[in-house]
Amino acid sequence: MTDQKEPQDPNDMATPSPVTTRRGVRSFVLRQGRMTEGQKKAFERSWPKYGLTREDGMIDPRQVFGRDAMLNLEVGFGMGKSLAEMAEAAPEQDFIGVEVHQPGVGALLKEIEDRGLENVRIYSIDANDVIDLCLPDACLDRVMVFFPDPWHKKRHHKRRLVQHEFVQRVRHKLRVGGILHLATDWENYAEHMMEVMNGSEGFANTQESGGYSPRPADRPITKFEKRGENLGHGVWDLLFYRTN
Repeated sequence: MTDQKEPQDPNDMATPSPVTTRRGVRSFVLRQGRMTEGQKKAFERSWPKYGLTREDGMIDPRQVFGRDAMLNLEVGFGMGKSLAEMAEAAPEQDFIGVEVHQPGVGALLKEIEDRGLENVRIYSIDANDVIDLCLPDACLDRVMVFFPDPWHKKRHHKRRLVQHEFVQRVRHKLRVGGILHLATDWENYAEHMMEVMNGSEGFANTQESGGYSPRPADRPITKFEKRGENLGHGVWDLLFYRTN
């Protein structure tokens, strides 16, 4: 299905089609940036195979990946190295990554090529559109949101991605028992995430104590996380599962 699409122009940092169809407060800002030559070439070679678009409509993951396997969604994969590491470490699972910043998309495509991965697909549009328009209900086994923009100023907290409304829309895409895994290195955002999750219908904490989770072994440590740890910064993981 995806093999027939024309790649987007890698020189167009805004992408030809709108990044989002949603109105109102956005949780991201499109940063300016240019792809490296390596990222650009990887984009040109591999986007037709690994890229998914809003125009594809509601996908059938089994058709997209050619098998029935555990399906993971990462929202905001940055430069893609962590997602590539997870996909390489778990070839029996499938991964869909969402990222609006084109250099990150090019970087992940290069990682896919270098590692010879076949279990990754990419959207380069607003994650809200992916959730609302592209993914069938109860198709996901895990949703990962790692280190989203903390919008640390109080007046900007309304822009934070993790809100009750977002969590409930994610819930319907998870199978019962599926995991929503959040991580942040901002304590205030961690507290906000915990408050949101504790008040979210249909979710329960995987930790019997009701607190934060130890970092799962399959979540790679990013270079920014390592840098933060060296500076004494904390990292908070929250793992909640869908109950109904």
